Amino acid sequence: MKVVLLERVENLGAIGDVVTVKDGFARNFLLPREKALRATSKNLEKFELDRAAIEARNDKNKAEAQKIADKIDGQSYVMIRQAGETGQLYGSVAGRDIAEAVQAEGGKVERSQIALNTAIKSLGVHEVVVRLHAEVSATVKINIARSAEEAERQAKGEDVIKTAYDEDREAAAEQARDMVEGGAGQQDGLGSEA
Repeated sequence: MKVVLLERVENLGAIGDVVTVKDGFARNFLLPREKALRATSKNLEKFELDRAAIEARNDKNKAEAQKIADKIDGQSYVMIRQAGETGQLYGSVAGRDIAEAVQAEGGKVERSQIALNTAIKSLGVHEVVVRLHAEVSATVKINIARSAEEAERQAKGEDVIKTAYDEDREAAAEQARDMVEGGAGQQDGLGSEA
């Protein structure tokens, strides 16, 4: 199906471009969201008459999106989740969760604006792109931790998963050394007395 774009659509074209897309994409996405019109002669004439208004509306939406992007770009949001010893989450963090975290801090984003290819399933600091407009995006950091203290340590760049594992391993090694040294000292003491 041929359509004329009413706004810039990523990987497709800019305002006023006539492009050919699959029928389902046009019917289910572009047309209901008013991102495009069918490329009939009547619609093309209507588009040319309304072009200035469409471009002005797009510029206004872009400016609003830029204000939001300036506010949230580079911000860090902490999410407390339960996770196993290896840092694997008991569940996952999806776009909806990220949108709710940003909204709780006063950011105006929708779930559909979170560009997350797969859900986040591990502890750590993850960078997530928020597409506020076809031409405006922001990057936020999502700090997923088991506690607020752990989130602070992660924010400083510490690898809490590795640290917890290393601490356990070092404690076990120290305990083993104490047992060996304690046992060796008793044998030496007994041997010297005899």
